[in-house]
Amino acid sequence: MTSAGSTHDPGFEHSTALAQPILVAAAEPVKIAQGGEVRVGTASWTDPTMTAKGVFYPEGASTAEERLRYYATRFPVVEVDATYYALPREQQSKLWVERTPDGFVMDVKAHALMTGQPSEVKRLPKEIREALPEQLKEKTRIYGKDLPKELYDDVWEAFKRGVEPLREASKLGAIFLQFPRWVFPSNEARERILDAASRLGDMQLTVEFRHGSWFNEKNAERTLRFLSDNKIPYVIVDEPQGLKSSVPPVAAVTSPELAVFRFHGRRADLWEKSNIPPNERFRYLYDEDELADWAPRVAEALKQYQL
Repeated sequence: MTSAGSTHDPGFEHSTALAQPILVAAAEPVKIAQGGEVRVGTASWTDPTMTAKGVFYPEGASTAEERLRYYATRFPVVEVDATYYALPREQQSKLWVERTPDGFVMDVKAHALMTGQPSEVKRLPKEIREALPEQLKEKTRIYGKDLPKELYDDVWEAFKRGVEPLREASKLGAIFLQFPRWVFPSNEARERILDAASRLGDMQLTVEFRHGSWFNEKNAERTLRFLSDNKIPYVIVDEPQGLKSSVPPVAAVTSPELAVFRFHGRRADLWEKSNIPPNERFRYLYDEDELADWAPRVAEALKQYQL
């Protein structure tokens, strides 16, 4: 674990001081050629590293409503991470709409069952829990593949209903489909992605892979061609390298509509470990040289977009 006071985890006070001048610059989308724009935001507005006293939120901003309202004055986009653990509810989405200004965008992470990852049974909606086969009701966690087809369909429909208020208010960004490390390149995996696109209809989706085999010498070209042919945006990542699951920093634009960059940090010692809280796994402050390395990649992505 990186110790407080180190280069990449300098502690709350130093991080806060570094962040202050950036907040003003990031508050509005940056306009680019051909009507496009660049938005900068964070993954969640309730991460413990942000809610710690004196780091990001002002004194008195202690409720979910107060924090979202404040966040939306500092960034034009946010990633909703909670929807990975529990299906979104319409009422919650309506509150998000009310608490954010016009033009604000919320990217929403797909629920675990939608991408082949396990979900806690107790966190599923009551109507889905009650409809589970008896042998699944007894389990602590289940996978989408365990569900009868009609229940699996219900999960997708519940997700779509849950984010519909965001879509109606023009505040729904992309649906992030983050596939786990055990999803490798295969016809089955590609069909799963196309199935997701079909189910989401006119909702924009993006795809992030968590295993490097999608971009090895054998599969890289096919992966990008598949995404490009189907106009599915690929989530470009910066993450720890040198591990079995490491995805390389490939700055490829596979859709004319959207390109997404996600900076996960470089904590290689925690990246593949289980039972690590997200705020620890991703707790990493990039230095200027590391970010400068990305400048030509971002420029290349912009060039691809303009073509």
